Amino acid sequence: MRYRHLGKAGIQVSELSFGSWVTFHTQAGIDSTVEMMGAAYEAGINFFDNAENYAAGQSERVMGAALKKLGWRRGSYLVSTKLFWGLHESPNEQNTLNRKYLLEAIDGSLGRLGLDYVDLLFCHRPDPSTSIEETAWAMHNIIERGKALYWGTSEWEAVDILSAIDIAERHHLHKPVVEQPVYNLFQRHRFAREYEQVYDEYGYGSTTWSPLASGLLTGKYNDGVPGDSRGALEGYEWLRKELTNNDRLAIVAALKPVADQIGATLAQLSLAWCLQNERVSTVITGASRVQQLYENLEALRFVDSFTPELMLEIDRIFGNP
Repeated sequence: MRYRHLGKAGIQVSELSFGSWVTFHTQAGIDSTVEMMGAAYEAGINFFDNAENYAAGQSERVMGAALKKLGWRRGSYLVSTKLFWGLHESPNEQNTLNRKYLLEAIDGSLGRLGLDYVDLLFCHRPDPSTSIEETAWAMHNIIERGKALYWGTSEWEAVDILSAIDIAERHHLHKPVVEQPVYNLFQRHRFAREYEQVYDEYGYGSTTWSPLASGLLTGKYNDGVPGDSRGALEGYEWLRKELTNNDRLAIVAALKPVADQIGATLAQLSLAWCLQNERVSTVITGASRVQQLYENLEALRFVDSFTPELMLEIDRIFGNP
């Protein structure tokens, strides 16, 4: 396992990390989560990602129970969670980044995780109804109170990230240091030109998610939706439409010979491709069983296999200049 600094922040994250979205509680209970997190940790993964709204808070509970069973030294790993959607249908507790919600929600997350602090706390989405200044002050106060060590953004536009940084600098607050953007062969827009200042001038880190496009880039949806996949889960009908898009499935099929060329699976090729981007600090992977985790870890063997010609061929397949 290799490690990269989280942008200009002092901490280092493993190139591959492990996330809980969809799987924890929904597909994986405490015992299987202990098995997967233990295998990830043994392989050198040191960053574990979660969010308040994953499985309505149950994902944090499962991870917290697993961490208690595993008994790792706290300094040896990093945990993140994310706040925005909330768990209660109240005007001040859902779809917001207001001060009241943030200061109360972090206590709920820490309780479910069984931790005194999280290493990274993300604003899970932007909130146009709350001023960025109010949000920045609240995140600063959370850090000052020792409940988080760093804060960041997720799926924010570049202009809003720059505004948050500017406010923090003017008021001598803890600045956001990391973005959590979607990033895979199909979705690259969060590293577009307008983000250059964010990453290059301000040294923002990135913990990227959905590297396999919810499993589409593994090739397992080429012949339909497997019954044990996330595409078959109740409540994920919106995802099923994306996973059965014929145009995208044709692109995945065209990518298979490229993966064969370097001896990788489609999943391993897709994960390793994400790490070609020097602005990527870590790629968050997911798994519902330990065998998937082991396959994903093998992607690290192919990070140095990408020649300029191979990268051009991949871009040709995806129609990207």
